Amino acid sequence: MTQLTDIRRDHLATALSLAAHGVPPMPLRAGKMPFGNCPTCARNACGGRPNMKIPGPCACPQPCHGWAAATTNPHVINSTSWARAWREAAGVAYHPGGAGLTVVDLDNEAAIVWARASLPATRIVPTTRGEHWLYQGAMQGANGVRTGVDIKSTMAYARYLGPGTGTMTALPDAVRALTVKASASTRPTSVAVPALAGGGQCPHRTPTYLDRGIAMAVQRITEARIAVHATVYRTFLAVLSAHGRCGCLTDAHTARLFTAAQAKGESARHCTDAWTNALTTLGLQHV
Repeated sequence: MTQLTDIRRDHLATALSLAAHGVPPMPLRAGKMPFGNCPTCARNACGGRPNMKIPGPCACPQPCHGWAAATTNPHVINSTSWARAWREAAGVAYHPGGAGLTVVDLDNEAAIVWARASLPATRIVPTTRGEHWLYQGAMQGANGVRTGVDIKSTMAYARYLGPGTGTMTALPDAVRALTVKASASTRPTSVAVPALAGGGQCPHRTPTYLDRGIAMAVQRITEARIAVHATVYRTFLAVLSAHGRCGCLTDAHTARLFTAAQAKGESARHCTDAWTNALTTLGLQHV
């Protein structure tokens, strides 16, 4: 990737400059999150972007589906359909995998110390709490590969915080190995959700209601005879659509879903990918 210079502060101008350098950008709303899907694409009813893990027919002109909406097409980025998002944008993100890049996201000083001792030097971008280390080459991303370290590449987005400094080097085996280690002990991801307005109690916390919903989801996965990948993803999406914003889901609930999926032959990695995809589609944050 050619070093980027003279990036204006304006988010749209930044996005167009990134696209001109082959880096697919997308707008971010407050909270460093993608913009939510439009009504037509709500709950992934359209099937999703063709470049998502579960391919679909979506040709929506809006910046729907999180990282999958990132594009290098300047006509799309500068279109009237994206104009509202840019007016409300709090930042710019990009799809590293779409640019053939991998970002090692170091979230604290301890992670930075580890990286300096363990990984080859490369281009570094300072972040609010740590650093992004950029490598040339794409791979499957993963969160929490070690304490304070996330890998962002395919099926992910990273905030654009400037061109960084240093010479970008090839993606090393040491980074690829991190996701192999992480997948061996993958646990379901908990969901960070806002508190209810007015501090009221979540209605879904009624044990019967929530347990019935999880049981139905487990049954749907268990009874799948074909298209297991798609069934798992759509079931995760349905559960998060119903309960992902209100704080109901616990690790015990997500563990039941992951266990059912793995009993059908899904790997821990596939489960995590499907869960992360569903979170991204719905504009939820994973922690």
